[in-house]
Amino acid sequence: MTDIRSLLAEVLGTYILVVGGCGAVLAANASGATTTIVAISFGFGLALLAGLYAFGEVSGGHFNPAVSLAMLLDGRIDALTTIGYWVAQVLGAVLAALTLLVVSSQEAVASTATVLGSGVEVWEGFLMEMTFTAIFLVVILKVSTSLGSRATAFLSIALTLTMIHLVLVPFTGTSVNPARSLGPGIVGVVWSDQWIYWVAPLVGAAIGWVIYRYVSSDQSQEQSEAAA
Repeated sequence: MTDIRSLLAEVLGTYILVVGGCGAVLAANASGATTTIVAISFGFGLALLAGLYAFGEVSGGHFNPAVSLAMLLDGRIDALTTIGYWVAQVLGAVLAALTLLVVSSQEAVASTATVLGSGVEVWEGFLMEMTFTAIFLVVILKVSTSLGSRATAFLSIALTLTMIHLVLVPFTGTSVNPARSLGPGIVGVVWSDQWIYWVAPLVGAAIGWVIYRYVSSDQSQEQSEAAA
């Protein structure tokens, strides 16, 4: 059973991720920065890092329905907690997009939504979002259980998200997180190909969990910890 503090932590952590990351998009657009992709990538990476340090120890720091799905598959949370986290994450993302709406415009919020790049086919966008979500989840699942990586887990996760943005921004706008896409999509009224950003990350999360479970995890250590 999930307590209210964990749900609130997921709302607030997702809020920080989306308001910080999408705020970086608005800032880059407004300043006409020549390094827009770098600015946006570090905006999302640093926003995630801030959310993790602020609330990660309260709820586990998912801030992403794909992460919660992988944690469910790995037996770390139950189905009821997963549903509660999903609702909290979407709420946090919508509140973040509404905050940006207050200080800008609906058109500006729409510019922060995830859309396919020019010339990118639907199947290509789906494949890229799915692939990089799988990579993201392998990292998250591994560093959150590894004794050797636990001290730098938050930094590792944030830097991985930064790398993903550096690669994907020109092609898909970068989601790997259904809540991140839903918030600006709802407030900015952007629905074009949005299903990609809801489905592909969840499929990628399942694939990432399979890779982690059968390639990267230390199952003997997990079994001994469970027995203890």
